[in-house]
Amino acid sequence: MPKPGVPDFDNKTKQSAWKETARQNYADLAYSLSPSSEASSQSKSGADMKAQESKDIVVTSEDGITKIMFNRPSKRNAITLQMYQEIMLALKNASRDDSTITVFTGAGDYYCSGNDLSNLISAAGEIQELAIKCAIALRDLVSSFIDFPKPLVAVVNGPAVGLAVTLLGLFDAVYASDKATFHTPFSHLGQSPEACSSYTFPKIMGPAKATEMLLFGKKLTAREACAQGLVTEVFPDSTFEKEIWTRLKAYAKLPPIVSIWFLLVGMWKSFFKGKMYFRRTNPKKTSHGMKISKELMRKNEKQKLHAVNAEESTIIQERLTSEECSNALLNFVSRKVKL
Repeated sequence: MPKPGVPDFDNKTKQSAWKETARQNYADLAYSLSPSSEASSQSKSGADMKAQESKDIVVTSEDGITKIMFNRPSKRNAITLQMYQEIMLALKNASRDDSTITVFTGAGDYYCSGNDLSNLISAAGEIQELAIKCAIALRDLVSSFIDFPKPLVAVVNGPAVGLAVTLLGLFDAVYASDKATFHTPFSHLGQSPEACSSYTFPKIMGPAKATEMLLFGKKLTAREACAQGLVTEVFPDSTFEKEIWTRLKAYAKLPPIVSIWFLLVGMWKSFFKGKMYFRRTNPKKTSHGMKISKELMRKNEKQKLHAVNAEESTIIQERLTSEECSNALLNFVSRKVKL
Protein backbone atom coordinates (compact mmCIF):
# COMPACT_ATOMS: atom_id res chain seq x y z
CA MET A 1 0.00 0.00 0.00
CA PRO A 2 1.38 3.50 -0.80
CA LYS A 3 2.27 5.57 2.24
CA PRO A 4 0.28 8.78 2.92
CA GLY A 5 1.93 11.83 1.42
CA VAL A 6 4.30 9.75 -0.70
CA PRO A 7 3.66 9.71 -4.48
CA ASP A 8 2.92 6.25 -5.82
CA PHE A 9 5.36 6.37 -8.74
CA ASP A 10 5.05 2.65 -9.42
CA ASN A 11 1.28 2.84 -9.85
CA LYS A 12 1.52 5.96 -12.04
CA THR A 13 4.09 4.22 -14.23
CA LYS A 14 1.80 1.22 -14.65
CA GLN A 15 -1.15 3.45 -15.54
CA SER A 16 0.89 5.38 -18.10
CA ALA A 17 2.13 2.15 -19.66
CA TRP A 18 -1.40 0.74 -19.84
CA LYS A 19 -2.77 3.91 -21.44
CA GLU A 20 -0.01 3.96 -24.04
CA THR A 21 -0.54 0.27 -24.85
CA ALA A 22 -4.30 0.74 -25.12
CA ARG A 23 -3.88 3.81 -27.32
CA GLN A 24 -1.52 1.98 -29.67
CA ASN A 25 -3.82 -1.05 -29.85
CA TYR A 26 -6.73 1.25 -30.67
CA ALA A 27 -4.75 2.96 -33.40
CA ASP A 28 -3.57 -0.33 -34.92
CA LEU A 29 -7.07 -1.79 -34.97
CA ALA A 30 -8.58 1.38 -36.38
CA TYR A 31 -6.03 1.42 -39.21
CA SER A 32 -6.73 -2.23 -40.02
CA LEU A 33 -10.47 -1.48 -40.24
CA SER A 34 -10.16 1.64 -42.38
CA PRO A 35 -10.84 1.15 -46.10
CA SER A 36 -8.27 2.52 -48.51
CA SER A 37 -10.65 5.21 -49.69
CA GLU A 38 -10.92 6.59 -46.16
CA ALA A 39 -7.17 6.42 -45.63
CA SER A 40 -6.51 8.31 -48.85
CA SER A 41 -9.05 10.96 -47.91
CA GLN A 42 -6.75 12.14 -45.11
CA SER A 43 -4.55 13.75 -47.74
CA LYS A 44 -7.36 15.99 -48.94
CA SER A 45 -7.58 19.63 -47.97
CA GLY A 46 -9.68 20.78 -45.02
CA ALA A 47 -12.32 22.20 -47.35
CA ASP A 48 -12.66 18.95 -49.25
CA MET A 49 -12.93 16.97 -46.01
CA LYS A 50 -15.68 19.25 -44.74
CA ALA A 51 -17.62 18.93 -47.98
CA GLN A 52 -17.31 15.15 -47.89
CA GLU A 53 -18.30 14.81 -44.25
CA SER A 54 -21.34 17.00 -44.69
CA LYS A 55 -22.84 14.29 -46.88
CA ASP A 56 -23.13 12.05 -43.82
CA ILE A 57 -26.13 14.09 -42.68
CA VAL A 58 -28.59 15.05 -45.43
CA VAL A 59 -31.19 17.72 -44.61
CA THR A 60 -34.21 18.43 -46.82
CA SER A 61 -37.35 20.49 -46.28
CA GLU A 62 -40.62 19.88 -48.08
CA ASP A 63 -44.36 19.86 -47.37
CA GLY A 64 -43.87 21.40 -43.93
CA ILE A 65 -41.39 18.69 -42.91
CA THR A 66 -37.67 19.04 -42.27
CA LYS A 67 -36.06 15.63 -42.77
CA ILE A 68 -32.66 14.90 -41.21
CA MET A 69 -31.23 11.67 -42.61
CA PHE A 70 -28.27 9.62 -41.40
CA ASN A 71 -26.40 8.96 -44.64
CA ARG A 72 -23.57 6.47 -44.09
CA PRO A 73 -25.25 3.28 -45.30
CA SER A 74 -21.91 1.51 -45.85
CA LYS A 75 -21.18 2.08 -42.13
CA ARG A 76 -24.73 1.30 -40.99
CA ASN A 77 -25.20 5.03 -40.46
CA ALA A 78 -22.85 5.09 -37.47
CA ILE A 79 -22.41 8.56 -35.96
CA THR A 80 -18.99 10.23 -35.95
CA LEU A 81 -17.99 13.20 -33.79
CA GLN A 82 -18.17 15.42 -36.89
CA MET A 83 -21.75 14.25 -37.42
CA TYR A 84 -22.56 15.39 -33.86
CA GLN A 85 -21.86 18.95 -34.97
CA GLU A 86 -23.83 18.55 -38.19
CA ILE A 87 -26.85 17.15 -36.35
CA MET A 88 -26.82 20.03 -33.87
CA LEU A 89 -26.60 22.55 -36.71
CA ALA A 90 -29.46 20.83 -38.54
CA LEU A 91 -31.62 20.97 -35.40
CA LYS A 92 -30.77 24.62 -34.84
CA ASN A 93 -31.78 25.51 -38.40
CA ALA A 94 -34.93 23.38 -38.21
CA SER A 95 -36.03 25.16 -35.04
CA ARG A 96 -36.04 28.45 -36.98
CA ASP A 97 -37.41 27.44 -40.37
CA ASP A 98 -41.05 27.39 -41.50
CA SER A 99 -41.47 23.63 -41.16
CA THR A 100 -44.05 22.20 -38.77
CA ILE A 101 -42.31 18.98 -37.72
CA THR A 102 -38.79 17.56 -37.90
CA VAL A 103 -38.12 13.94 -38.82
CA PHE A 104 -35.06 11.72 -38.39
CA THR A 105 -34.54 8.64 -40.54
CA GLY A 106 -31.73 6.57 -42.03
CA ALA A 107 -30.47 5.79 -45.53
CA GLY A 108 -30.30 2.17 -46.60
CA ASP A 109 -31.19 -0.84 -44.46
CA TYR A 110 -30.22 0.62 -41.08
CA TYR A 111 -31.75 3.47 -39.14
CA CYS A 112 -28.51 4.07 -37.21
CA SER A 113 -25.98 1.82 -35.47
CA GLY A 114 -25.14 4.41 -32.83
CA ASN A 115 -21.72 5.87 -32.15
CA ASP A 116 -18.98 4.97 -34.58
CA LEU A 117 -16.44 3.18 -32.39
CA SER A 118 -13.64 4.73 -34.43
CA ASN A 119 -14.46 7.83 -32.33
CA LEU A 120 -12.63 5.94 -29.59
CA ILE A 121 -10.19 3.64 -31.32
CA SER A 122 -8.65 5.91 -33.95
CA ALA A 123 -7.92 9.07 -32.00
CA ALA A 124 -4.35 9.87 -31.09
CA GLY A 125 -3.35 11.39 -27.76
CA GLU A 126 -4.24 10.72 -24.15
CA ILE A 127 -7.29 8.60 -23.37
CA GLN A 128 -8.32 11.12 -20.73
CA GLU A 129 -8.40 13.97 -23.27
CA LEU A 130 -10.42 11.88 -25.69
CA ALA A 131 -12.90 10.91 -22.97
CA ILE A 132 -13.46 14.56 -22.05
CA LYS A 133 -13.97 15.51 -25.71
CA CYS A 134 -16.48 12.70 -26.30
CA ALA A 135 -18.41 13.39 -23.10
CA ILE A 136 -18.75 17.12 -23.83
CA ALA A 137 -19.80 16.47 -27.43
CA LEU A 138 -22.41 13.94 -26.30
CA ARG A 139 -23.78 16.26 -23.61
CA ASP A 140 -24.17 19.09 -26.14
CA LEU A 141 -25.83 16.81 -28.69
CA VAL A 142 -28.37 15.50 -26.20
CA SER A 143 -29.09 19.03 -24.97
CA SER A 144 -30.03 20.05 -28.50
CA PHE A 145 -32.68 17.30 -28.52
CA ILE A 146 -33.97 18.26 -25.07
CA ASP A 147 -34.40 21.90 -26.08
CA PHE A 148 -35.76 21.33 -29.59
CA PRO A 149 -39.08 23.25 -29.69
CA LYS A 150 -40.99 21.54 -32.51
CA PRO A 151 -42.52 18.06 -32.74
CA LEU A 152 -39.68 15.58 -33.29
CA VAL A 153 -40.43 12.30 -35.04
CA ALA A 154 -38.25 9.25 -35.67
CA VAL A 155 -38.93 7.15 -38.76
CA VAL A 156 -37.02 3.99 -37.84
CA ASN A 157 -36.56 2.18 -41.13
CA GLY A 158 -34.24 -0.55 -39.82
CA PRO A 159 -32.09 -1.66 -36.86
CA ALA A 160 -31.20 0.96 -34.27
CA VAL A 161 -28.32 0.54 -31.81
CA GLY A 162 -26.93 2.44 -28.82
CA LEU A 163 -27.29 6.21 -29.04
CA ALA A 164 -29.81 5.88 -31.87
CA VAL A 165 -32.07 4.01 -29.44
CA THR A 166 -31.53 6.04 -26.27
CA LEU A 167 -32.28 9.31 -28.07
CA LEU A 168 -35.74 7.98 -28.94
CA GLY A 169 -36.84 8.71 -25.38
CA LEU A 170 -36.58 12.42 -26.26
CA PHE A 171 -38.69 12.16 -29.44
CA ASP A 172 -42.38 13.00 -29.54
CA ALA A 173 -43.31 10.08 -31.78
CA VAL A 174 -41.46 7.00 -33.04
CA TYR A 175 -42.72 5.08 -36.07
CA ALA A 176 -40.98 1.84 -37.01
CA SER A 177 -40.83 -0.71 -39.79
CA ASP A 178 -41.51 -4.25 -38.61
CA LYS A 179 -37.92 -5.02 -39.64
CA ALA A 180 -36.52 -2.57 -37.10
CA THR A 181 -34.81 -3.77 -33.93
CA PHE A 182 -33.66 -1.85 -30.85
CA HIS A 183 -30.45 -2.75 -29.02
CA THR A 184 -28.46 -1.00 -26.27
CA PRO A 185 -25.36 -3.19 -25.58
CA PHE A 186 -23.78 -0.86 -23.01
CA SER A 187 -22.76 -3.53 -20.51
CA HIS A 188 -21.14 -5.60 -23.27
CA LEU A 189 -18.93 -2.61 -24.10
CA GLY A 190 -18.18 -1.58 -20.53
CA GLN A 191 -20.19 1.62 -20.99
CA SER A 192 -23.27 3.21 -19.44
CA PRO A 193 -26.61 4.64 -20.66
CA GLU A 194 -26.75 8.07 -22.28
CA ALA A 195 -29.22 10.54 -23.83
CA CYS A 196 -31.22 10.64 -20.56
CA SER A 197 -32.27 7.01 -21.08
CA SER A 198 -31.50 6.19 -17.44
CA TYR A 199 -34.47 8.47 -16.68
CA THR A 200 -36.71 8.29 -19.76
CA PHE A 201 -36.70 4.52 -20.30
CA PRO A 202 -37.94 3.56 -16.82
CA LYS A 203 -40.68 6.21 -17.21
CA ILE A 204 -41.66 4.93 -20.65
CA MET A 205 -41.51 1.17 -20.19
CA GLY A 206 -41.20 0.63 -16.45
CA PRO A 207 -38.09 -0.18 -14.38
CA ALA A 208 -38.04 -3.92 -15.09
CA LYS A 209 -38.20 -3.65 -18.88
CA ALA A 210 -35.76 -0.73 -18.88
CA THR A 211 -33.33 -2.88 -16.89
CA GLU A 212 -33.54 -5.64 -19.48
CA MET A 213 -32.57 -3.19 -22.20
CA LEU A 214 -30.05 -0.89 -20.53
CA LEU A 215 -28.34 -3.31 -18.14
CA PHE A 216 -28.73 -6.72 -19.74
CA GLY A 217 -28.64 -5.55 -23.36
CA LYS A 218 -31.84 -7.28 -24.49
CA LYS A 219 -32.60 -6.60 -28.16
CA LEU A 220 -36.23 -5.72 -28.87
CA THR A 221 -38.21 -6.28 -32.04
CA ALA A 222 -40.28 -3.39 -33.32
CA ARG A 223 -43.48 -4.90 -31.96
CA GLU A 224 -41.90 -5.55 -28.55
CA ALA A 225 -40.68 -1.96 -28.44
CA CYS A 226 -44.18 -0.77 -29.35
CA ALA A 227 -45.78 -2.92 -26.64
CA GLN A 228 -43.39 -1.38 -24.09
CA GLY A 229 -44.12 2.20 -25.18
CA LEU A 230 -40.79 3.06 -26.83
CA VAL A 231 -42.36 2.95 -30.32
CA THR A 232 -45.60 4.71 -31.22
CA GLU A 233 -46.70 2.43 -34.07
CA VAL A 234 -45.29 -0.34 -36.27
CA PHE A 235 -45.90 -0.67 -40.02
CA PRO A 236 -45.24 -3.51 -42.48
CA ASP A 237 -41.90 -2.92 -44.14
CA SER A 238 -43.43 -3.30 -47.61
CA THR A 239 -45.70 -0.29 -47.10
CA PHE A 240 -43.76 1.55 -44.38
CA GLU A 241 -42.36 4.44 -46.43
CA LYS A 242 -45.61 5.20 -48.24
CA GLU A 243 -47.82 4.99 -45.16
CA ILE A 244 -45.65 6.95 -42.79
CA TRP A 245 -44.83 9.85 -45.11
CA THR A 246 -48.48 10.19 -46.12
CA ARG A 247 -49.36 10.46 -42.45
CA LEU A 248 -46.58 12.91 -41.61
CA LYS A 249 -47.52 15.19 -44.50
CA ALA A 250 -51.07 15.27 -43.16
CA TYR A 251 -49.78 16.14 -39.67
CA ALA A 252 -47.65 18.93 -41.11
CA LYS A 253 -50.76 20.55 -42.60
CA LEU A 254 -52.52 20.95 -39.25
CA PRO A 255 -53.50 24.65 -38.94
CA PRO A 256 -51.44 27.03 -36.82
CA ILE A 257 -53.01 28.38 -33.66
CA VAL A 258 -54.29 31.95 -33.89
CA SER A 259 -52.52 34.32 -31.55
CA ILE A 260 -54.87 35.18 -28.67
CA TRP A 261 -53.35 38.66 -28.42
CA PHE A 262 -54.07 39.56 -32.04
CA LEU A 263 -57.52 38.00 -31.79
CA LEU A 264 -58.43 40.18 -28.81
CA VAL A 265 -56.93 43.31 -30.37
CA GLY A 266 -58.86 42.68 -33.58
CA MET A 267 -62.13 42.23 -31.69
CA TRP A 268 -61.48 45.40 -29.64
CA LYS A 269 -60.77 47.50 -32.75
CA SER A 270 -63.75 46.12 -34.64
CA PHE A 271 -66.05 46.83 -31.70
CA PHE A 272 -65.27 50.54 -31.82
CA LYS A 273 -65.56 50.59 -35.62
CA GLY A 274 -69.05 49.17 -35.41
CA LYS A 275 -68.31 45.88 -37.13
CA MET A 276 -66.98 42.58 -35.85
CA TYR A 277 -64.16 40.76 -37.57
CA PHE A 278 -61.23 38.55 -36.67
CA ARG A 279 -57.85 39.92 -37.58
CA ARG A 280 -55.92 37.43 -39.66
CA THR A 281 -52.32 36.86 -38.68
CA ASN A 282 -49.33 35.92 -40.79
CA PRO A 283 -48.91 32.12 -40.38
CA LYS A 284 -45.12 32.47 -40.59
CA LYS A 285 -45.17 34.77 -37.58
CA THR A 286 -47.67 32.74 -35.58
CA SER A 287 -46.71 30.03 -33.12
CA HIS A 288 -47.96 26.64 -34.17
CA GLY A 289 -50.37 24.80 -31.90
CA MET A 290 -48.21 21.65 -31.82
CA LYS A 291 -45.16 23.68 -30.82
CA ILE A 292 -47.08 25.29 -27.97
CA SER A 293 -48.49 21.95 -26.86
CA LYS A 294 -45.02 20.42 -26.79
CA GLU A 295 -43.75 23.30 -24.67
CA LEU A 296 -46.57 22.72 -22.17
CA MET A 297 -45.82 18.99 -22.01
CA ARG A 298 -42.06 19.36 -21.66
CA LYS A 299 -41.46 22.55 -19.67
CA ASN A 300 -41.61 20.82 -16.28
CA GLU A 301 -39.26 18.09 -17.49
CA LYS A 302 -36.50 20.12 -19.12
CA GLN A 303 -34.61 20.97 -15.96
CA LYS A 304 -34.65 17.32 -14.88
CA LEU A 305 -33.54 16.12 -18.31
CA HIS A 306 -30.61 18.53 -18.41
CA ALA A 307 -29.54 17.40 -14.94
CA VAL A 308 -29.70 13.73 -15.97
CA ASN A 309 -27.80 14.49 -19.17
CA ALA A 310 -25.00 16.18 -17.22
CA GLU A 311 -24.76 13.29 -14.76
CA GLU A 312 -24.75 10.63 -17.47
CA SER A 313 -22.05 12.51 -19.40
CA THR A 314 -19.82 12.66 -16.33
CA ILE A 315 -20.19 8.92 -15.76
CA ILE A 316 -19.55 8.18 -19.44
CA GLN A 317 -16.32 10.17 -19.26
CA GLU A 318 -15.21 8.04 -16.32
CA ARG A 319 -16.22 4.82 -18.06
CA LEU A 320 -14.25 5.65 -21.20
CA THR A 321 -11.06 5.84 -19.17
CA SER A 322 -11.69 2.55 -17.37
CA GLU A 323 -9.75 -0.61 -18.12
CA GLU A 324 -13.04 -2.54 -18.35
CA CYS A 325 -14.31 -0.31 -21.16
CA SER A 326 -11.02 -0.40 -23.07
CA ASN A 327 -10.79 -4.20 -22.87
CA ALA A 328 -14.42 -4.56 -23.98
CA LEU A 329 -13.86 -2.28 -26.97
CA LEU A 330 -10.69 -4.13 -27.94
CA ASN A 331 -12.50 -7.46 -27.76
CA PHE A 332 -15.40 -6.11 -29.83
CA VAL A 333 -13.16 -4.70 -32.56
CA SER A 334 -10.98 -7.83 -32.56
CA ARG A 335 -14.05 -9.97 -33.25
CA LYS A 336 -15.03 -7.58 -36.05
CA VAL A 337 -11.58 -7.89 -37.63
CA LYS A 338 -11.77 -11.71 -37.56
CA LEU A 339 -15.14 -11.59 -39.30
